[in-house]
Amino acid sequence: MFTGIIEDVGEVEKCGSFRITILTKLAGIGQGESVAVNGICLTVTKVGASKKGTAIEFDFSPETEARTNIASLSKGSPVNLERALRVGDRFGGHIMTGHIEGVGKIVQKKRMDDSWMFTFSVSDSLSKYIASKGSVGVDGISLTVVDSDEGRFSASVIPFTMSHTNLGSRKTGESVNIEPDVLAKYVEHLLFHKESKSITSDFLREYGFLQ
Repeated sequence: MFTGIIEDVGEVEKCGSFRITILTKLAGIGQGESVAVNGICLTVTKVGASKKGTAIEFDFSPETEARTNIASLSKGSPVNLERALRVGDRFGGHIMTGHIEGVGKIVQKKRMDDSWMFTFSVSDSLSKYIASKGSVGVDGISLTVVDSDEGRFSASVIPFTMSHTNLGSRKTGESVNIEPDVLAKYVEHLLFHKESKSITSDFLREYGFLQ
């Protein structure tokens, strides 16, 4: 489990053949640990030393490549890193699993006083889970949604987040990994994954909306 509070912006050393190596300043990472890389939950398969800190290696599957933007990464790409949450840690962001649902695109990056307003385009299948003032994971960063409409949403990003994540270097047209709020997905599953998906008075009464 993760919270979307980025600990380090690492640098891709190499990526290809379903394997990626990242250089990081984070210390104490061990083989077998879970680390969110741009929001993707990956397992550390190898740890080595580097002049820039620690070199951590991950394997990833064809499903991960198809669902995320990992294939677009190359040597030198900045990536957001977050180690898995430990019991007793402060919960600063929101619940994130590291299971990316799809890829969005930055369609606008606009300066608003000291902050930046980002607008992202997403598929309709993702858009339905993203609500105004709700939470969303963008490249592993926990963001609060300012506004949401069909096929797109916006989020305001403060200077600290811009300087401590890879958003500061991202440009319009680039892809981002999207993880919708997991609570929205469970609510949908509970309410609509029945033999009958129609909303009737009996349905509303069953789930406590009517007396």
